[in-house]
Amino acid sequence: MKIALTQFAASDNPSENLEKQASMVEEAAKSGAKIVCTQELFKSKYFCIGLDPENFNLAEGVSGDSVKALSKIAADFDVAVVASIFEKRCAGVYHNTAVIIDAGGSVAGVYRKMHIPHDPHFEEKYYFTPGDTGYRAWNTKYGKIGVLVCWDQWYPEAARLTALAGAEIIFYPTAIGGLSGESESEVADFRSAWRTVQCGHAVANGLFVAAANRVGTESGSGDSIKFWGGSFFANPYGRVVAEASGESDEILIADIDFSEAEKFRRTWPFFRDRRIDSYGEICKRFGY
Repeated sequence: MKIALTQFAASDNPSENLEKQASMVEEAAKSGAKIVCTQELFKSKYFCIGLDPENFNLAEGVSGDSVKALSKIAADFDVAVVASIFEKRCAGVYHNTAVIIDAGGSVAGVYRKMHIPHDPHFEEKYYFTPGDTGYRAWNTKYGKIGVLVCWDQWYPEAARLTALAGAEIIFYPTAIGGLSGESESEVADFRSAWRTVQCGHAVANGLFVAAANRVGTESGSGDSIKFWGGSFFANPYGRVVAEASGESDEILIADIDFSEAEKFRRTWPFFRDRRIDSYGEICKRFGY
């Protein structure tokens, strides 16, 4: 089965970005993809570089224009879509949300980003309320999928709980790159860590991992982020089986066989050997 990730450099025009995203999803479907995942917050530039209350005007409901447009493509081309949006839940409550649209166009569910970063140029705590959906997996026409979002990538607990919910693949809509002032060596180290930790989640949980990142340089508050692209698929052994470029708009398509996950788990039965009676301390913030 073909599965696709899309990455592109966003413009200042949300309508233009939505049109571009919709076109890429449609092109992926015409190329045979059965599931397509977008990059994080595809409809705009990464506004979290700075603090600006006007940016809340970018938010929309789960039944807003983005989901409507991508649901129509899902219906027309019988393709499932993971769509990352800036969700306005109500006045004063906003989320970084992934909407899971099943083939046929119906919304199968939503995942609201659980881990919210607060770092220079990643001022997400200003904009996003932490998610309350928990870690789930959704049955779609083409398989049971899990979704986590960007900063969630660093947390093995999130990947494990999503896997325990039955996910055969975890999608990670993402916006990550190097910051202005960082050296090439620093950026290379950070990018290596980003990819390695996700490949580790694939191995530890015996499933596929797919990360969709954006490209391009975006500025705000006098600083900038150069998004490093590199959207990729990793198999249950942690091997990267397909990877996009670091610079270009791209539709990355990989042939994925979910039966590989079951074969892996028969050889490496990590779930069988988990000592669930010994993990109580994991719920403490730090130490014993």
